[in-house]
Amino acid sequence: MQFFDLTGRVALVTGTSRGLGQYLARALALAGADIAMTSRNADSLAPFQREIEALGRRTFATALDVRDHGSIQEAVAQVEAAFGKIDILVNNAGCNVRKPAIEVTWEDWNLVVDTNLRGTFFTAQAVASSMIRNGYGRIINIGSVTCVAGYAGLAPYGASRGGVKQLTMSLADDWGKHGITVNCLAPGWFRTDQNKVLYENAEWLAYLCDRIPLKRPGAPNDLDAPVIFLASEASRYVTGQTLLVDGGISTGATKATLS
Repeated sequence: MQFFDLTGRVALVTGTSRGLGQYLARALALAGADIAMTSRNADSLAPFQREIEALGRRTFATALDVRDHGSIQEAVAQVEAAFGKIDILVNNAGCNVRKPAIEVTWEDWNLVVDTNLRGTFFTAQAVASSMIRNGYGRIINIGSVTCVAGYAGLAPYGASRGGVKQLTMSLADDWGKHGITVNCLAPGWFRTDQNKVLYENAEWLAYLCDRIPLKRPGAPNDLDAPVIFLASEASRYVTGQTLLVDGGISTGATKATLS
């Protein structure tokens, strides 16, 4: 089990004010990592910071807007000053605008792609500078099942997440010689604040579950073991990969109809 032990490691998890970001950070903390957490409003992180400190982990909270290059650089510098290093980056901060493609505006596109794709790259770039000096790093870019599958109403989101998949492979090739692995963790359908309205529709939920081979949406703790795996020595020879945690929906399986 020492392959999964993160004791002494420092993990920076972006977008930890709510939702999956908190679940990912909590999983890493339970595996032993100290946690740097970010949000556009650092004050919103105080309750979660206290929770992680109650586990016996060191924490640091700072403001970070991944659409602002200066904010990225400042936040990363603050984390490095607080802990002396960053071993693990979980590029979780993201957003979505759900609209029919014909209604997507120029501003909608820029918001989603700048946050999910450009923000992911420049945060990874900022953290990689110190990882290269240290000769070690684990970068986990958060993607989505839309990395490999298209859905109506998600044009800019799908484009951004498909870009994250390609970006992951490029960075893995670029930085592997420095002891850095770069992988993409791609959840399927998980309930979050961004999509909770969908899960309140019983008919839609039944339709979704019928399309998922495991017959249920993801539960947040379904991501615990995958993120620990990608952050730990257990994945030391795994890089440039997209790990889909989606209950099998990306297989394209649907309910069979016999005639």
